[in-house]
Amino acid sequence: MEIIDAHAHVYPEKIAKKATETIGVFYDIEMEMPAGTPEQLLEDGARAGVSRYVIHSVATTAHQVRSINEFIYRETLEHPEFIGFITLHQDLTDGEIEHEVEWALEHGLRGIKLHPDFQKFNIDDPTAERFYRAAGDRLPILFHVGDDRYDFSAPARLVRMARKHPEVSFIAAHFGGYRCWDESPSYLGLPNVYFDTCSSLPFISTEEAKRLIDMHGADKFFFATDFPMWDATAELERFNKIPLTDTEREMILSTNIKRLLKLK
Repeated sequence: MEIIDAHAHVYPEKIAKKATETIGVFYDIEMEMPAGTPEQLLEDGARAGVSRYVIHSVATTAHQVRSINEFIYRETLEHPEFIGFITLHQDLTDGEIEHEVEWALEHGLRGIKLHPDFQKFNIDDPTAERFYRAAGDRLPILFHVGDDRYDFSAPARLVRMARKHPEVSFIAAHFGGYRCWDESPSYLGLPNVYFDTCSSLPFISTEEAKRLIDMHGADKFFFATDFPMWDATAELERFNKIPLTDTEREMILSTNIKRLLKLK
């Protein structure tokens, strides 16, 4: 089966080691990779049979947005295996947000990645709604969701925005909420919310993963690693332990993300 990693962070070589270490400290997790470079992502994914990757990075200041988006774009040009998502920041002006979205569409980038806990904004803040109005039905938004230490990315906040902005496709990372998996039922009845599997399978049981997939439907999930946090081979082994049909497995590994992002 084709395998697409729907959630991977990459960094320029000169800052990759520091960025990776910072993420590890933030989550108190020993990172699987010493540095999250694009080349390392390709090497790690190849060992697991991954053929394509959704790549992104997160801006912690408005000043970083342009350079990050240009870096992601350059990587998609150099590596056809990469599918690029831009980042945005809440301190951008309305015009700057619209410019980045239009630029993404013109340059073949496929979505937006936001991390409320790193960027320090609430998903349902009025200033964040500018992202959703700019994205509309043109670019899906991948959110880090959930962390019991913070409230910025609480699942309830995303649920409110998904109801208010039904035209936007939202991807709730980490089975809908890192360390907030018991809040997953709050997403029921929202056809515009999808989920990925990353940074969850090391912490929840196979039975719980199966229950969450059955709750929302296998057509709503994407396989993902959260590189450089987790090794692709280990993540795939964890995923393959979930008792799914071949059709469901294929949907999660590649078919669903190709449909959402309109990939060939």
